[in-house]
Amino acid sequence: MAHQLSARIEATLAAMAPFTRFFNDSAWSRRDPADPGNCDFVFGNPHEMPLPGFVSALQRHVEPRDRNWFAYKDNHPASRRIIADALNRRRGTSYRANDIFVTNGAFAAISVSLATLIDQGDEVIFMSPPWFFYESMIVNNGGTAVRVRVAERTLDLDLRAIEAAISERTQAIIVNSPNNPTGRIYPPETLERLSRILSAASERNGRPIYLLSDESYSRIIFGDRHFPSPAAYYAYSLVLYTYGKTLLTPGQRIGYIALSPEMPDPERLREAIMATQFVTGFAFPNALMQHSLADLEELTIDMDHLKRKRDLMVNELSSMGYSLALPEGTFYLLVESPLEDDLAFCDELARHGVYVLPGAIFEMPGYFRISLTASDEMIERSLPGFRAAIRRKGVKANA
Repeated sequence: MAHQLSARIEATLAAMAPFTRFFNDSAWSRRDPADPGNCDFVFGNPHEMPLPGFVSALQRHVEPRDRNWFAYKDNHPASRRIIADALNRRRGTSYRANDIFVTNGAFAAISVSLATLIDQGDEVIFMSPPWFFYESMIVNNGGTAVRVRVAERTLDLDLRAIEAAISERTQAIIVNSPNNPTGRIYPPETLERLSRILSAASERNGRPIYLLSDESYSRIIFGDRHFPSPAAYYAYSLVLYTYGKTLLTPGQRIGYIALSPEMPDPERLREAIMATQFVTGFAFPNALMQHSLADLEELTIDMDHLKRKRDLMVNELSSMGYSLALPEGTFYLLVESPLEDDLAFCDELARHGVYVLPGAIFEMPGYFRISLTASDEMIERSLPGFRAAIRRKGVKANA
């Protein structure tokens, strides 16, 4: 007898289907994870040992200092102050401790924000190509997901398309900058215009449209580029962040929601967010991560090293005949597939022990994504496989 699932779960499963199929039935899913010869560029997992500072921070704080050291920890006041102070120091803002809600990563920050803000049938706009789970998380919270493609040539926000997508049922918009997978940082002039569009639509609808600013990669910026936070331009904004990217520790989860300091009448929303953290499964970081936060806040992966890996991969792949652009942020490369069928080309790479994420998984068929969290040794070892795959498909590598 077939299981009877709710319509909401069925819709969630449908939205997740491309990712689920890849995760469970692809050349990558059939690889031997223990094979040291694999070159696995699929997800942003670490391929080198963790930052020494991360390990020492946990070691310093694992020894209990009182009987409540590992008791329940929700939005611990010390954690909220650390995050607010760090944001204000880096951005020249005026966040208060009670604007901060400490979560177990950006996953929880997005989920809690959606669950707090949207009712059944409310529309939430998200940009495409997206992070895998935006649509499924919107649907799972009872919303209607409305996708808007970014501008094809610049990969910037398509403001006309966003404006056209707003309806009287629009409750929120998700903007991810720097963007995964494109690496694009949206410029101030774009964000200023977006703010004007959202303000006008909110006035027209008689209720605010909330901006969920997914800033998971906001500290992974290349060169001397500046990161303008979308939340700096619009009062009804929630910043969503995870330390898992900055520290490259996705399995040790801590992040936050930060309400804009300019948010009008935030008291009821503050109360609602914290209540939602409880009822969505205690969406708070564990005690050890919160005790360690003051140390972790100052740490980041070696950006000079990451830039060297980026530049090496871009130069090597370009010389072979691949087409790709320099990302402005994140630790991903977006590469045009030599075959229109990106899934087939990714299978060809897999035959050479190289695993990448097909663009079809993130609504960008004809491309694939490479994670630069690979080790130097793995990158060097992968290059013959990239070269062999493009030659086999009839694209001649440059001399």
